[in-house]
Amino acid sequence: MMRAGLISPMAIVLATAVSGCETVPRADAAAPDYEGVETRLLDGDLVNFHVAMRGAENGEDVSDYAECAAAQYALIRGYGFARHLRTNIEQEGGVWHGDAIYTISAQLPRGMRTIDAEVVVAHCAENGIPTV
Repeated sequence: MMRAGLISPMAIVLATAVSGCETVPRADAAAPDYEGVETRLLDGDLVNFHVAMRGAENGEDVSDYAECAAAQYALIRGYGFARHLRTNIEQEGGVWHGDAIYTISAQLPRGMRTIDAEVVVAHCAENGIPTV
Protein backbone atom coordinates (compact mmCIF):
# COMPACT_ATOMS: atom_id res chain seq x y z
CA MET A 1 0.00 0.00 0.00
CA MET A 2 1.78 3.16 1.13
CA ARG A 3 5.18 1.67 1.93
CA ALA A 4 8.09 3.71 0.68
CA GLY A 5 10.42 1.64 -1.45
CA LEU A 6 7.96 -1.23 -1.89
CA ILE A 7 5.13 -1.55 -4.35
CA SER A 8 2.48 -3.98 -3.24
CA PRO A 9 -0.50 -5.14 -5.27
CA MET A 10 -2.71 -2.89 -3.11
CA ALA A 11 -0.59 0.13 -4.10
CA ILE A 12 -1.11 -0.74 -7.74
CA VAL A 13 -4.87 -1.01 -7.17
CA LEU A 14 -4.84 2.37 -5.40
CA ALA A 15 -2.84 3.99 -8.20
CA THR A 16 -5.24 2.54 -10.75
CA ALA A 17 -8.27 3.83 -8.85
CA VAL A 18 -6.74 7.29 -8.54
CA SER A 19 -6.00 7.40 -12.26
CA GLY A 20 -9.67 6.86 -13.05
CA CYS A 21 -9.43 3.24 -14.12
CA GLU A 22 -11.67 0.72 -12.46
CA THR A 23 -10.40 -2.58 -11.13
CA VAL A 24 -12.57 -5.62 -11.68
CA PRO A 25 -12.31 -8.60 -9.35
CA ARG A 26 -11.56 -11.96 -10.92
CA ALA A 27 -14.76 -13.86 -11.65
CA ASP A 28 -13.25 -17.13 -10.40
CA ALA A 29 -11.98 -15.69 -7.12
CA ALA A 30 -13.92 -16.63 -4.01
CA ALA A 31 -14.56 -13.82 -1.58
CA PRO A 32 -12.05 -13.96 1.25
CA ASP A 33 -13.30 -14.79 4.72
CA TYR A 34 -11.56 -12.57 7.27
CA GLU A 35 -11.58 -14.54 10.50
CA GLY A 36 -10.31 -11.90 12.87
CA VAL A 37 -7.46 -9.90 14.28
CA GLU A 38 -5.78 -10.31 17.64
CA THR A 39 -3.83 -7.23 18.72
CA ARG A 40 -1.12 -7.17 21.39
CA LEU A 41 0.67 -4.06 22.57
CA LEU A 42 4.24 -5.24 23.07
CA ASP A 43 5.94 -2.08 24.32
CA GLY A 44 4.86 1.55 24.00
CA ASP A 45 4.61 1.99 20.24
CA LEU A 46 5.39 -1.63 19.24
CA VAL A 47 2.29 -3.66 18.31
CA ASN A 48 1.82 -7.29 17.24
CA PHE A 49 -1.10 -8.28 14.99
CA HIS A 50 -2.22 -11.89 14.48
CA VAL A 51 -4.67 -12.24 11.58
CA ALA A 52 -6.44 -15.25 10.12
CA MET A 53 -8.34 -15.62 6.87
CA ARG A 54 -9.61 -18.13 4.34
CA GLY A 55 -9.75 -17.62 0.62
CA ALA A 56 -6.52 -15.62 0.30
CA GLU A 57 -4.94 -15.82 -3.14
CA ASN A 58 -1.47 -15.57 -1.60
CA GLY A 59 0.49 -14.24 1.35
CA GLU A 60 0.13 -10.66 0.14
CA ASP A 61 -3.61 -10.80 0.92
CA VAL A 62 -2.74 -11.78 4.50
CA SER A 63 -0.13 -8.99 4.73
CA ASP A 64 -2.70 -6.48 3.45
CA TYR A 65 -5.17 -7.62 6.12
CA ALA A 66 -2.56 -7.11 8.84
CA GLU A 67 -1.64 -3.71 7.39
CA CYS A 68 -5.29 -2.63 7.49
CA ALA A 69 -5.49 -3.68 11.14
CA ALA A 70 -2.27 -1.79 11.95
CA ALA A 71 -3.48 1.37 10.24
CA GLN A 72 -6.81 1.36 12.09
CA TYR A 73 -5.09 0.60 15.39
CA ALA A 74 -2.76 3.57 14.87
CA LEU A 75 -5.77 5.84 14.34
CA ILE A 76 -7.58 4.44 17.38
CA ARG A 77 -4.54 5.23 19.51
CA GLY A 78 -4.40 8.80 18.15
CA TYR A 79 -1.47 8.26 15.79
CA GLY A 80 -1.31 8.91 12.06
CA PHE A 81 1.44 6.58 10.92
CA ALA A 82 2.84 3.09 11.24
CA ARG A 83 6.02 1.37 10.17
CA HIS A 84 6.08 -2.27 9.19
CA LEU A 85 8.81 -4.30 10.86
CA ARG A 86 8.01 -7.86 9.83
CA THR A 87 5.25 -10.27 8.86
CA ASN A 88 5.41 -14.06 9.09
CA ILE A 89 2.80 -15.93 7.08
CA GLU A 90 1.81 -19.57 7.05
CA GLN A 91 -1.07 -21.61 5.72
CA GLU A 92 -2.57 -24.56 7.54
CA GLY A 93 -5.70 -26.48 6.63
CA GLY A 94 -6.95 -23.78 4.27
CA VAL A 95 -6.50 -21.02 6.84
CA TRP A 96 -3.85 -18.36 6.30
CA HIS A 97 -2.23 -16.91 9.42
CA GLY A 98 -0.25 -13.70 9.61
CA ASP A 99 1.91 -12.55 12.50
CA ALA A 100 2.92 -8.92 11.89
CA ILE A 101 4.73 -6.34 13.97
CA TYR A 102 4.40 -2.58 13.44
CA THR A 103 5.43 0.53 15.27
CA ILE A 104 2.89 3.34 15.47
CA SER A 105 3.73 7.04 15.66
CA ALA A 106 2.26 10.52 15.49
CA GLN A 107 4.74 11.63 12.84
CA LEU A 108 6.04 9.88 9.75
CA PRO A 109 8.65 7.45 11.07
CA ARG A 110 12.02 6.86 9.48
CA GLY A 111 12.32 3.76 7.39
CA MET A 112 11.39 2.22 4.11
CA ARG A 113 8.10 0.55 4.97
CA THR A 114 5.94 3.31 6.41
CA ILE A 115 2.20 3.85 5.98
CA ASP A 116 -0.13 6.82 6.32
CA ALA A 117 -2.87 5.34 8.51
CA GLU A 118 -5.77 7.46 7.19
CA VAL A 119 -4.97 6.68 3.56
CA VAL A 120 -4.58 2.97 4.25
CA VAL A 121 -7.82 2.70 6.28
CA ALA A 122 -9.76 4.45 3.50
CA HIS A 123 -8.26 2.11 0.92
CA CYS A 124 -9.10 -0.94 3.06
CA ALA A 125 -12.72 0.19 3.36
CA GLU A 126 -12.95 0.67 -0.41
CA ASN A 127 -11.66 -2.86 -0.95
CA GLY A 128 -13.74 -4.57 1.73
CA ILE A 129 -10.79 -5.45 3.97
CA PRO A 130 -11.83 -5.19 7.63
CA THR A 131 -9.77 -3.33 10.21
CA VAL A 132 -9.51 -3.69 14.01
